[in-house]
Amino acid sequence: MTRTTPPRPLDVERVFPEVAPFRRDAIRLHPRAGSPTALDSSVGGPLLWPADEPWPTCPAHDDALVPVLQVFRADVLGALDFPPGADLLQLLWCQSDDHRDGWVLPLVLWRDASAVRTPLDAPPQPRSVQRDLIPRPCAVHPELVVEYPSAELPDTARDDERVDRVAAETGWDYDADLSVAPGTKLLGYPFWSQEPDWPVCAGCARPMRALVTVASYEGDPESRSWTPLEDFGVDFAHPGLEIGDLGAVHVFECPTCPGRPNAHRQDCG
Repeated sequence: MTRTTPPRPLDVERVFPEVAPFRRDAIRLHPRAGSPTALDSSVGGPLLWPADEPWPTCPAHDDALVPVLQVFRADVLGALDFPPGADLLQLLWCQSDDHRDGWVLPLVLWRDASAVRTPLDAPPQPRSVQRDLIPRPCAVHPELVVEYPSAELPDTARDDERVDRVAAETGWDYDADLSVAPGTKLLGYPFWSQEPDWPVCAGCARPMRALVTVASYEGDPESRSWTPLEDFGVDFAHPGLEIGDLGAVHVFECPTCPGRPNAHRQDCG
C-alpha cells in the first residue's frame, strides 16, 4: 500500500524564500507491521546475508548484532547514490554499554545483492539487547518528500518574528509542520529534540550527510501535516522501538571519502 504525505499546507519557499537554498530530498520509509522476506526492503525484517559470511558481533560485548533495516536501490526512488557495485544498504546495531555513544552502536553495510548465492536462513539471536531496541518486522512504503532545515537553519536565514507571525495567522508552524518530516527515513534532515550535533568527517573536514534516521515513532496519528493520508486518524503498528526517551538514532556518512566513513548520533525525545 502506498503512503502519501499531504502537500505542505503552505508554499514554503514563497512564504520563507530564504530556506530555498537548503532544500533537500528525503525518503520516508513509512514502516508498518508486516512479513517482509530477505528479498524485501524492510525495517526489522530478515537481511539478505550470505550463509558463508560470519554474522557481525558487537565490539563492546561480543554479542550478535540486531538487523535493523535494509533497503534495495530499486526502492530509493533515485534519490540515494549507492557505491559502485552495490545495490543494497543494510543497517545493524548492538546495545551500547557506554551511553556516551548513545544507546546503540550501528554498523552500515553496502552489498551487491546478486552476489548472495546462498542466503543465511536465520541470524544468531542476541543475548543482551533490550527488547525495545529490537524493531518488529515491518514492510516499508518509500515516499520521496522535500525537507527544509529546522534546527540547522542558519540564524542569518531565520526570521523568528515572521515565523511566529505566519504561525499566528495560518495555524501552521514552520518547525513542526513545514520543515522536517518525522519517522524513519533516508537522507533529508534529522528531527532533533535536543541541540543538533552534526558530525564532521575526519578525512575531509566537511560535514557528513544524514544517511538514515531510525525513529522511535512515526508521528502523531492526528497530525494534519505529516501523517499520510492513508493513515490519518488510524492507529497503525510500527517497529515498536523505544530509543532513549522516544528519540531516534541518526546515522551520517561522508559519500566522497574512501570507504564512505560514517558516524552516528542519538537524540533523546
